[in-house]
Amino acid sequence: MGDYAFADFRERNPSAIKKSDISNHSAFRNPQSAMADFRLIPSVDELRRSPGARALEAQFGADATVAALRGAAADLRAAIAAGDDGCRTEAAAAARIETAAGARLREAFRPSLQPVINATGVVIHTNLGRAPLAPSAIERIAEVARGYSSLEYDVERGARGRRDVHAERLLCRVSGAEAAVVVNNNAAATLIVLAALAAGREVIVSRGELVEIGGGFRVPDVMAQSGAVLREVGTTNKTRAADYAAAISERTALILRVHPSNFRIEGFTERPRLTDLVSLGRKFTIPVAEDLGSGHLGGQGSDRGQTGVRPRSDPIGTEPAVGETIAAGADLCCFSGDKLLGGPQAGIIVGRAALVDRVRRHPLMRALRVDKMTYAALDATLTEYAAGRAAATIPVQRMLAASGDDIRARADAVASAIRAIRGWRAEPIEGASAVGGGSAPGLALPTWLVAVEKAGLSADALESRLRQLTPPIVARIERDRLLLDLRTVFPEQDAQLARLLADVS
Repeated sequence: MGDYAFADFRERNPSAIKKSDISNHSAFRNPQSAMADFRLIPSVDELRRSPGARALEAQFGADATVAALRGAAADLRAAIAAGDDGCRTEAAAAARIETAAGARLREAFRPSLQPVINATGVVIHTNLGRAPLAPSAIERIAEVARGYSSLEYDVERGARGRRDVHAERLLCRVSGAEAAVVVNNNAAATLIVLAALAAGREVIVSRGELVEIGGGFRVPDVMAQSGAVLREVGTTNKTRAADYAAAISERTALILRVHPSNFRIEGFTERPRLTDLVSLGRKFTIPVAEDLGSGHLGGQGSDRGQTGVRPRSDPIGTEPAVGETIAAGADLCCFSGDKLLGGPQAGIIVGRAALVDRVRRHPLMRALRVDKMTYAALDATLTEYAAGRAAATIPVQRMLAASGDDIRARADAVASAIRAIRGWRAEPIEGASAVGGGSAPGLALPTWLVAVEKAGLSADALESRLRQLTPPIVARIERDRLLLDLRTVFPEQDAQLARLLADVS
């Protein structure tokens, strides 16, 4: 460094002590090359004028794009200072900054809720969005959501209306009930039924029905939040109608029967029939409610025998039916809109009009009500059942009804496509799918799986790589093999599986 340059440096950097302290630093041995390297970095204003940056601004907004460009430019400046000589021209530096800024923006704006390919074989997968909706339900949501609607407006009277009456006519049609009301999920349905009918009083429940549902929510906890008092009867494996009768007192407000949908007790067991509890309730003028959660409709106009998980007459399973519960005389019945119908997540309460109206008028109704999109999807889903089309149009119904032969043909084709990718092995093998969602515990649906292997990757590592794809593929591992169950993969996604796997390195 010459004396003039050193003096200028001292003037701009008073903390510098002497020339010898810095004379060996590479930046001062060749100051012109160092300055030239940094000058390759365009200003933010220059970067914003490029077509790529303008496209980023159109997608993510000006403020976010400017911040991303500045951050990417700072990173490149630090990289050059550290000796990175990958950018030799201003155009190369601009391209590198633009690419890095785009990556920053896409990560920052990436939605946490994203589509996935469900290759687990669990049909109603609670973690993967539960039930995929029918095309008619999706269309109805779009139709209602894109503009204004009659959510709380009575078009005929030209005055304010009530949202809690939507979907009621169709629910009554397919269940045979007098009245119906909808809340945001089945736990909420149970909560508001207990709060409206039994707050401060006793509710009789069998010990064998005090279940815990997903997420750690337990029937006794829900009951405590409602203000009702739990009165347990019977034992875990055996409860008789006489146990209920012995517990009835002037404090009794409700007899609650809970479908233990997510577990099964076998062997030395006994449980009273619903009709026995209904007779007991009528004798003592105590309403009887059944919390089904899952099952099937089984009522008139509901495409009987093809709806829900399994009809009771099916020797494979004994899932309950809403129509049978109402026909047996239960005063109220609540169930899940997705687990039972394959529709949107919702808690549905059907039964006697006088009791449903008490639920409808309870203050909790405002906290637990559903929005217009849920009503739109539910209404369209119920229409499929009422019209007898559900078996063909509701995705959950099609998945449950798919035969092993149909799935095997698809598995053969998918395995063949995957084997054509270098480094991959794939073969179809027999296996079993699950209903999921706490429905039909122990019921295995025969299926065909595609077992896949990638050279150099363990099953765990491969499972992780598949989750990093766009869209992610969620599979399962059994006996150290990664398995793709096509029962829960839409047929139109079969070809996409092979294309996505080709990107796994």
